[in-house]
Amino acid sequence: MTTASSEDIETLERVKESLAPDYTPSESEEYMNDTQQDYFRMLLLEWKRSIHSASSATLQSLQDGPIREPDLNDRASSETDWSIELRTRDRQRKLISKIDSALRRIDEGEYGYCEVTGDPIGLKRLIARPVATMTVEAQEAHERKEKISRDD
Repeated sequence: MTTASSEDIETLERVKESLAPDYTPSESEEYMNDTQQDYFRMLLLEWKRSIHSASSATLQSLQDGPIREPDLNDRASSETDWSIELRTRDRQRKLISKIDSALRRIDEGEYGYCEVTGDPIGLKRLIARPVATMTVEAQEAHERKEKISRDD
């Protein structure tokens, strides 16, 4: 399973707090009612906007000019930092496609249901990972199958 980076988790928490400080989807409501779907739609859209904003800042930094550290060790350190930053942005680019896919599933009425079993994914899992497409059990089975095929 792809794990979320601490940066992704922090961003998602900030988005949740800013979106609906007085609303959190609850098990006592009908599953995936209009209010819950609107909550997740806004959460996903805001998360996507936040990622685009961070990417724009990285792009601007890259356009400001090359690394001009006089010391070779400082230059190597800066290049390593940039490499990590670019890998993070690449991960986030892939995350944006998952967010877009989740938004499509909301529009089609399929959001919140496992793509393998059709069972509800569950609010706790969706709150923790809004782009989830499988229940925990289906995800674990998928990962076991993936591990077995990798080992062959």
